[in-house]
Amino acid sequence: MNVFLRFSILALMCCFLSVSTGAQGRYGDHRVMTRTVEALAKEYPSLCSVKPLGKSAGGKELVVITIGTGDRDNKPGIAVLGGIEGSHVLGRELAAGFAGYLLKNSGSPEIQNLLGKITFYVIPDVSPDASGQFFSDLKYERNVNDTPVDDDRDFVTNEDPLEDLNNDGLITLMRVSDPAGKYMKSPDDERIMVEADFSKGETGSYLVFPEGIDNDGDGLFNEDGPGGVNFNRNLTYNYEAFGAGAGAHPVSEPESIAVLDFLFDHFNIYATMAFGPQDNLSQPAKPAGGRQAAAQPAEQGYIPGGQGQFQFPGAFPMQGPPPGPQSMRMMTGQARKITSVLSQDETIIKLVSEKYRNITGVNGSPAATLPPGNFMEWSYYHYGRYSFSTPAWWFPAEPGKNPGVAFLKFAEENNMENVFVPWTEIKHPGFPGKKVEVGGIKPFVTINPPEDRLQDLIEKNSRFIVEMAAMHPELQFLDMKVENQGENIFRISLKVHNKGIFATCAAAGERNVFTRLMRISVETNGKQKFLSGQKVQTIKRLEGGESAEYSWLIMGKGTVKITAGAVNTGIITTTAELK
Repeated sequence: MNVFLRFSILALMCCFLSVSTGAQGRYGDHRVMTRTVEALAKEYPSLCSVKPLGKSAGGKELVVITIGTGDRDNKPGIAVLGGIEGSHVLGRELAAGFAGYLLKNSGSPEIQNLLGKITFYVIPDVSPDASGQFFSDLKYERNVNDTPVDDDRDFVTNEDPLEDLNNDGLITLMRVSDPAGKYMKSPDDERIMVEADFSKGETGSYLVFPEGIDNDGDGLFNEDGPGGVNFNRNLTYNYEAFGAGAGAHPVSEPESIAVLDFLFDHFNIYATMAFGPQDNLSQPAKPAGGRQAAAQPAEQGYIPGGQGQFQFPGAFPMQGPPPGPQSMRMMTGQARKITSVLSQDETIIKLVSEKYRNITGVNGSPAATLPPGNFMEWSYYHYGRYSFSTPAWWFPAEPGKNPGVAFLKFAEENNMENVFVPWTEIKHPGFPGKKVEVGGIKPFVTINPPEDRLQDLIEKNSRFIVEMAAMHPELQFLDMKVENQGENIFRISLKVHNKGIFATCAAAGERNVFTRLMRISVETNGKQKFLSGQKVQTIKRLEGGESAEYSWLIMGKGTVKITAGAVNTGIITTTAELK
């Protein structure tokens, strides 16, 4: 066998392994992920289809993986999304990994039965422009797409990007020795820079910036780099006009339009599951709508750096106390805007949260902010669906301890290597005569686990989604009676019962025009006549285990067909013989 042939076979084997393993043991870029999901569709054509949703601002294709049997769009559905923020590349792997897990285990009775009742729509990456930075030659945490934006509003776009001053392919921090600086080395770990606390007699001796150069000479570093708009700030609920990364208006971006159009077009979806920075699963009593203040510059070392949400590694927002349970609150006046999770939905959220913690073994993620226009809240308040979200992995915060210090301690205890760039002196044109050093925690490592953790996380989170899906709303007819009232008149009575655990729709969606209301209809033959009861009527929202009773008086013998439900609950049919 000649060398060329051996090389070709090896290359083909590597290609096959990268596609077949996909999101199973390594982080895969957009090309690898696309090949992986296309391979799933070819391997499981009767269960799975892959279709394009549209393209990102940067021209990358968004796809949706539809998994189920039968008439998929007319059964209750769950949407699973990854890439909610581009820097959280773990979310992409968990979403795509779930699709693979479901299909590879589709032969089991449990999942066979589930796929006969539920359709799963998996969108692995809603932010492909931003997540692509993880796989580029220059790595930094980016959450915005490729739409040109004048971040500093100086009538020039993308004129002050990030620069790799120490040529290591990473953007970290830059510290400048300066007696007027507000920053000092942390007494707990000198690798981490913290703001000096003058109330404790501390004095600063450093200026700290994200690594780069002030290209436009406005005193800010890297505040107007490539892009963009953040999908997780571009949605309609609590949208922040003129906010950083928010876009020109709500749903201004091709990614946002493609995803929301798909979701609105699929009335059968009753719940969404997002892998992203927001969390309402690992906190046992934390409602989805409990808000905290937006991230502010904090003593931990946060420095506004532009880049449309760019936060350099080791920069952590202020951690506020987690909100407690909240009962229903509605604003007075005509708007009647729901501002907190409704009490009926909070019960389900707590139940699902408990299941998540039991299956994954996690608990108490660090308190996270809810940025304006985020997906988790939009899905509940404006889309009107049960909405769940989790980052799935994090390092434990220590009360009173700097997050950067806590992370380095966590990394050491868990044998996470190569997570810090040692401080190295460089020459900087903006600080002549001053000592300038570049270093700090590497990008992505504080929010994405090492690759050897991926498979375990995919397995546990996939098992959770399967078990959560098994709690879906499911209708059945109970106690149907046909009573002959004499004189060719018959009374039909029955109950429509929800034997599932989830209610037939989220309480937040009960008055939402994008949520299908259930209805019950009675179809008679041409010789029969209604004496009482309506041929078609709506069915109230049914909690899990709840029933609604109906009866009709019909004159005339023959078969009567009764249909109940909606696409988001499943539609059931029965017949009654009047004789």
